[in-house]
Amino acid sequence: MRSRYTAFVRGAIDYLIETHDPMTRRSVDRAAVAAWSRETQWRGLEIVATEGDDIVEFIARGVTRGRAFAQRERSKFRRVDGAWRYVEALAIS
Repeated sequence: MRSRYTAFVRGAIDYLIETHDPMTRRSVDRAAVAAWSRETQWRGLEIVATEGDDIVEFIARGVTRGRAFAQRERSKFRRVDGAWRYVEALAIS
């Protein structure tokens, strides 16, 4: 999760696409991800909790187009060929 956050901060869109699960990678809107990464002043990442090896709950903070946000998400990951890949956002319970 931390490496994906850093990729958003640095605008490393290829890395963000590469670290998506192969089953969902084609659904990623590359242009939208690139625009959000570029237009955002990133303010920090807080890991709230983990569940097992595959779920991370976090809060990412930033400012996009003058509007501050705190994105809270539970993300599911899966290991593919020895590397962790982002699968999806889960409901926060």
